[in-house]
Amino acid sequence: MEERWYAVYTWARHEKCVAEQMGQRQLSSFLPIYRSIHRWKDRRKEVELALFPSYVFVHLALKDRVRVLQIPGVVHIVSARGVPVPLAEHEIETLRHGTDGKVKMEPHPYLQAGRRVRVRSGAMVGLEGILLRRKEGLRLVVSIEILMRSVAVEIDGSAMAHLRKVLQVKKALRCKV
Repeated sequence: MEERWYAVYTWARHEKCVAEQMGQRQLSSFLPIYRSIHRWKDRRKEVELALFPSYVFVHLALKDRVRVLQIPGVVHIVSARGVPVPLAEHEIETLRHGTDGKVKMEPHPYLQAGRRVRVRSGAMVGLEGILLRRKEGLRLVVSIEILMRSVAVEIDGSAMAHLRKVLQVKKALRCKV
């Protein structure tokens, strides 16, 4: 049975402990994190937080899922109708490249609708998401459907190309007008 990436749901704020336990058990895991400044009355501190709160990604064959479920802090492997759902390999690889510090990523409210684009160059090449315009520049919102979670990536506008479907819709609208 081939190894695939799966999302593991954990207790709240136990992502780092679960990822550490996976490493100790020789399980290949990935915990995307981002840095944020937290402010209290008396101080400010930079903290590392999970990009997808309560989720850790693990690369394994389904026959080995019991090894994951035995880890303290693991609630379940994300499933549909009782069967664990694998994640797309390219999504995980793109997230891994994006969290290496070259690109700023942070959580974003889940989005499904919007102008879909594909990154043409840079660390996030091939990544597809929804384009948002901000005063500071452009952001690409990448959604992982199975988790119903999104991540915003700050990106240069010249690195994106519109998907063919968007262009076909625009051409059809121009013809009708």
